[in-house]
Amino acid sequence: MSLAGTLNLFYASLAVSLPTFAWVALGVALNAFGILPQWLNDRISLLAFRFGLPLMLFAGAAQVDYSALGAARYLLAGVIATLLVFAASWLYTRWRGHPKREQGIFVQAAFRSNLAIVGMALTLSAYGERGPELAALPVALMTVLYNILAVWVLDSTLGNSTKLANVFRGVVLNPLVIGVMAGVCLAVSPMSVPAAMRPAGVILSGFFLPLVLICIGGSMRFSRLYRAGPLTWEASAWRLILAPMAGVLVALSLGVRDEHLGVLFLLLATPVAASSHVMVAAARGDSTLAANIIVLTTLLSLVTITAGFFTLAYFSMVGKLQ
Repeated sequence: MSLAGTLNLFYASLAVSLPTFAWVALGVALNAFGILPQWLNDRISLLAFRFGLPLMLFAGAAQVDYSALGAARYLLAGVIATLLVFAASWLYTRWRGHPKREQGIFVQAAFRSNLAIVGMALTLSAYGERGPELAALPVALMTVLYNILAVWVLDSTLGNSTKLANVFRGVVLNPLVIGVMAGVCLAVSPMSVPAAMRPAGVILSGFFLPLVLICIGGSMRFSRLYRAGPLTWEASAWRLILAPMAGVLVALSLGVRDEHLGVLFLLLATPVAASSHVMVAAARGDSTLAANIIVLTTLLSLVTITAGFFTLAYFSMVGKLQ
């Protein structure tokens, strides 16, 4: 490939990641100027989580062709990669001798990406309206898996006890899961999907994803990073480098290519999910450590996502971008 072609490809890769993180930066600025106070941020985030994102995921899931074998393979790749990272990071943190109460926080950070918000926004930037449609089902499936694994590892390392029934109820009542499952039911039912579903999904994605990204930026506290130690950096490396690499390698071994590979990478390469901090705090763990990892991975992910997606695009593995 010529130098000009390589540069064009790099700019195209940057155009995938930069708009997403520009919204996060806007949220940081709005909070710094007092325009987005924490109470308002929390209310907007709650509204988007309970209504906006579930509706967006419903619209996307309702338009997926579930008979396609390729979709099954990249779903399987995402699950296998998540389980591999979960197991490997747990072995790694024990081998490194991290304090037991920090091991669960490390493992959760390693496998749990922000796929429902940052990941969906990235797929929209990369593939237009087709991106969220392809991402809807893996978001639902891995949201369920993430919650189960997170409860398990945090309970195991923090000495808490959570009934399986409570975990199951929390997953079933998750608004994101409900939205996707309703869309899947509509897609596989004899009923025809309304023609207005596609433009509705585009409108919802274009409104709620930037809104939630702004809220993520508004909730970031950079002052917490002064206590960031080696464990924070190690967890960030697992989240931003090792986990996406594992996902790509598993997907390639299963024959996943083009748009499916691109969407899977973008979902798995995102920063640590903000909900991980909530779960650690609820379990009475080191919430400062969890917050540090979220902030650091968010700051660094612009570089790692751009570099990773550019590499895949350079070798013609992620299909045609919008």
